[in-house]
Amino acid sequence: MHRKILETIREFIREHDMLVPGDRVIIGLSGGADSVSLLMILSELKKELNIELFAVHVHHGLRGKEADRDSIYAQELSENLGVPFVCVHANVAEYARVNGVSEEEAGRHLRYRILEEQRLFRHAAKIAVAHHADDQVETVLYNLFRGSGLKGLGGMRPVRDAVIRPLLSVTRKEILAYLEEKEISYCEDSTNSGTDYIRNRLRHEIIPAVRERINEGAPSNILQAAKTAAAADACFEKAARRILESSGIRERREDGGVISIGISAEILKQEESIVRQYVIRQMIGETYLSLKDITSVHVEEAEKLLFKPVGRRIQLPDGGYALRTYDELWIKKEEKMLFSQSGGEETGITPVMTTFPYKKGQEIPKNRYTKWFDYDKINSALSVRYRETGDYITLAGGGRKTVKSFMIDEKIPKEERGKILLAADGSHILWIIGYRISEYYKITDDTHTVLQIQIDGGKIDE
Repeated sequence: MHRKILETIREFIREHDMLVPGDRVIIGLSGGADSVSLLMILSELKKELNIELFAVHVHHGLRGKEADRDSIYAQELSENLGVPFVCVHANVAEYARVNGVSEEEAGRHLRYRILEEQRLFRHAAKIAVAHHADDQVETVLYNLFRGSGLKGLGGMRPVRDAVIRPLLSVTRKEILAYLEEKEISYCEDSTNSGTDYIRNRLRHEIIPAVRERINEGAPSNILQAAKTAAAADACFEKAARRILESSGIRERREDGGVISIGISAEILKQEESIVRQYVIRQMIGETYLSLKDITSVHVEEAEKLLFKPVGRRIQLPDGGYALRTYDELWIKKEEKMLFSQSGGEETGITPVMTTFPYKKGQEIPKNRYTKWFDYDKINSALSVRYRETGDYITLAGGGRKTVKSFMIDEKIPKEERGKILLAADGSHILWIIGYRISEYYKITDDTHTVLQIQIDGGKIDE
């Protein structure tokens, strides 16, 4: 079993071009069987693949002593293997409460955010996570039941941006057999055995019932169907990209960013409905730079405009819309409001903010009052203001520090602290002006769009 699982995963990594020699890989290490096997297997393959490993454990602040146990075990295992390790704490319960999501969703979001922050901080190429074939079955069924197109039915991709999933090629049963043969222990998460979470109900109730009452081989058939759906999705995306490349009409800002994108209604109507919808989805993605909050309903309603009178439109999230003109179908999005006017009125300072595409290797300004930030990480309208309770910055390594603590540590006199300007994205501070910027918003090789903030021509009264 040991050699067989290594060979299966080695071939899967090669098939999907997951790693190249010299890659530094962040491993999400929970301490459970799946992530422990991922760490062990990549450690065994490390020399052959010529890769460097770094383990990251996210402590969710849930499950009390059990979570502390997992953290300690993950650290000990990493140290025994000679793999550098860091534990990052996240307040999942608070994040779930503030954002109105389940703890399951909050945990997933924070885990990926922390892993990405660690990847950037450690100058790593990839993030390896431990999803396996059984997880893939659950994902496909979950997407099917909640309503999904081909992309969702294709399940998790082996490679998505910097995230790789080497264990998608093996089952949970194979993973446990590998650990047993190697005599490697792991931690059991008590929440995995319950049925509080949707995935747990799929795992413990629905899939076993399907295997028992319908077809023992159902999971394998689901995996095969997912591969077919993923291939079809890639095919339609490629066809849509060709159509947009040849027939798309783009309106751009001075910095080159797309304001809106249109296409001939007649050209689009000649295509099959599914191709039209893929084209529209790509139009939205190119205009929005993201498909977050875009559903199949938005795409279908936009498609219907092709057959409706001139001037009809449908609303899209974040102030955007799809519009039917005389000859074309257009996707337009209002520009993100960069600056909260109240901030300028309060401080008497009006910052100059500009955005432009980032090209790798561009020299970042070292001017004390001109700074660059990753525009796509900004969530709300920016303001330049004085400090407020709850303001914080992100430190190297993903930790947080309140602005108050920063100013104390910098030995800024108490009477001066209220006079220092902040560039703020809500309570998350991009820039304590004149001092430092948040690690979270720094320019990286993955930055697509730069936000430049310049205060008073690049200088300010001392």
